[in-house]
Amino acid sequence: MKLKYKISPLLLKNLGPGLLWAGAAIGVSHLVQSTRAGAEYGFALLWIVILANIFKYPFFEYGTRYAASTGRSLISGYKDLGRPYFILYLILTFATMFTIQAAVTIVTAGLVSWLANDLFSPLIFSVLILILSILILYIGKYSVLDRFMKVIIILLAITTIVAFSAAIGEFGLKVREGIKVPDIWNKHGILFMIALMGWMPSAIDISVWSSIWTIEKSKEHGGKPDLKASLFDFNLGYIGTSVISILFLSLGAMVMFGSGETLSNKGSVFSGQFISMYTTSIGEWSKYIIAIAAITTMFSTTLTCLDAFSRVMRESTEHIFGKVKNENDGNKLYILWMIIVSGGAVLLLSILHGSMVFMVTLATTLSFLTAPVLAVMNFKVVTGSKMPQYAVPPKWMIILSKAGIIFLTGFSSVYLYFRFVL
Repeated sequence: MKLKYKISPLLLKNLGPGLLWAGAAIGVSHLVQSTRAGAEYGFALLWIVILANIFKYPFFEYGTRYAASTGRSLISGYKDLGRPYFILYLILTFATMFTIQAAVTIVTAGLVSWLANDLFSPLIFSVLILILSILILYIGKYSVLDRFMKVIIILLAITTIVAFSAAIGEFGLKVREGIKVPDIWNKHGILFMIALMGWMPSAIDISVWSSIWTIEKSKEHGGKPDLKASLFDFNLGYIGTSVISILFLSLGAMVMFGSGETLSNKGSVFSGQFISMYTTSIGEWSKYIIAIAAITTMFSTTLTCLDAFSRVMRESTEHIFGKVKNENDGNKLYILWMIIVSGGAVLLLSILHGSMVFMVTLATTLSFLTAPVLAVMNFKVVTGSKMPQYAVPPKWMIILSKAGIIFLTGFSSVYLYFRFVL
């Protein structure tokens, strides 16, 4: 059975999970990592951003594909593969969960701290942001997240395209003449490449999140997810996210590379540098507009990560101890995990909050090292016997998946060699 895309009311009605996916992805990887790549290496790492987006694509798409065709999340798919796979997923989630939440929160706090002129420390702002996130998710749940994200993604896309267009007009699509691009094939360059790819366009964990969001969206409409509509939604979010990652790298390369300015490890200082990159391109008048756009973008990432980790752990808990008796008990379990995830993130930040870049590098590197394992698991789920025949990935996706697994495994091995051997 062939899947043919056709714009229809059903496709538009199902828009949501793909934009949530984009909201979770467009955050640290774009605002911090892509900008740093351009600022430190010019366009030298553009190829790695493009390759990461291409080779990771199937493993993200499989989350939506599996949920839309089976009505179940990837967590259920992992359990179907066998208990060892399910336990492995839980171990990988615990290994990265608090670090990821801490990283996105501290970047958000850095932006807020800059806007508030360092009224409080980034750690206090982080606590306040997480409390606000818990309240929003407790009151609004999926529906408010769905509506909020559509506005944020449009706002960020417009401001980024405007800044990029203005930068081309000011600097041209090239780096400053006479500036030598640093060598990327040394220990520092290799380690940075791995950190860049770790969340480019995001951590593969998000495939599990999107499978859960796809199911939640279908509950709103009282039916099973539609595969064509769900894949259209996902691809819209993925392509947009990939394009924006390239625009951020280009902005860093055109505006900051060779300028003599070094990006700071301190959240509020980095935020000021990031926002000045926009104002240099567009004009000083745009400072607060860009600041608000950046803050809302990072806050949306913090919000979606907290929602996703809490949903993942709620479902995982039910797989271990049995289904809850009613939805009210399920909500209590969801809230409990929000508190646990937030508490773990704050504890981590209380130790490491002095270096935003270190926190981000740690989180992205851990995500990249776990990527090959999750990629293999996702591939096994969608090519397994329980996958409906009409929804099995096409041959070109199978080939790209195998190439992607080799790509991720190869670079992980290179990282381990440079990190622990050299």
